[in-house]
Amino acid sequence: MSLLIEIDEGSGFCFGVTTAIKKAEEELAKGGTLYCLGDIVHNAVECERLRRLGLVTINHEQLAQLHDVRVLLRAHGEPPETYETARRNNIEIIDATCPVVLQLQKRIKRQYLSTNSDSKSTSVNAKVPVPVNIVIFGKPGHAEVLGLVGQTAGHAMVIENIDDARRLDFNHDIYLYSQTTKSLDEFQRIVKYIETHISPEATFRRFDTICRQVANRIPSIAAFASRHDVVLFVSGRKSSNGRVLFNQCLSVNPRSYQIEGPDEINREWLVDARSVGICGATSTPKWLMEQCQEHILRHNA
Repeated sequence: MSLLIEIDEGSGFCFGVTTAIKKAEEELAKGGTLYCLGDIVHNAVECERLRRLGLVTINHEQLAQLHDVRVLLRAHGEPPETYETARRNNIEIIDATCPVVLQLQKRIKRQYLSTNSDSKSTSVNAKVPVPVNIVIFGKPGHAEVLGLVGQTAGHAMVIENIDDARRLDFNHDIYLYSQTTKSLDEFQRIVKYIETHISPEATFRRFDTICRQVANRIPSIAAFASRHDVVLFVSGRKSSNGRVLFNQCLSVNPRSYQIEGPDEINREWLVDARSVGICGATSTPKWLMEQCQEHILRHNA
């Protein structure tokens, strides 16, 4: 009996990542050196492909030492300090910040300025007390989250789960936002927890800022995983979105395996399987999933 292999049509780069990679390829085609601040995408194989095209990945410390160069900002976004460094060092910014993330940054900045006790302050770098809790549901240290916290001069509090939410000051107003790629279900659980514990004299406002292109993949990838004997989830292990989606696959299909590329496929996983589903994160290129499919076909011929 032949083995059925299906690639999930809903998997692959989200709009923001697609745009960032397209901009990188366009700039690289012009020649000269192009730097990228951080991995352009949380996928080692795709990063290596772009490195071979000439993309040089740097960190913030290296950025501070550069002058008169081109630097691409990835879809995750950056805090205001990064733009200030670029201005000071005459660095040309190729801004590939995802429009969804950029809009979220602007919303948080407006909230910070409007609730700032110094109403005359117009700079997010003004280190003055904030009379409310601006809270971001996200992964501490994640590139997108660092950019969001930067809109509040570092005052925003980051929580990753309900346990973290217990540390909030429920006697003050709370404004809750979310990293764009977080779980909608977990966000709603945190909302209910805060609603239960907020002081009657305080205001709680939550803003559902989760990207629906990402959030909608959770139910669809679960349905995809459930209809196959074996699931190969292709994703970089540094991808937050990848962890969420892989766990969703695993919850409905215990024969789900996370791999970064075709070389990690274990043929023993496919024993007695009649169908294999190949899917991935928003940071997984379609061509890599296709390589995994070709690898299976070649070794099961």
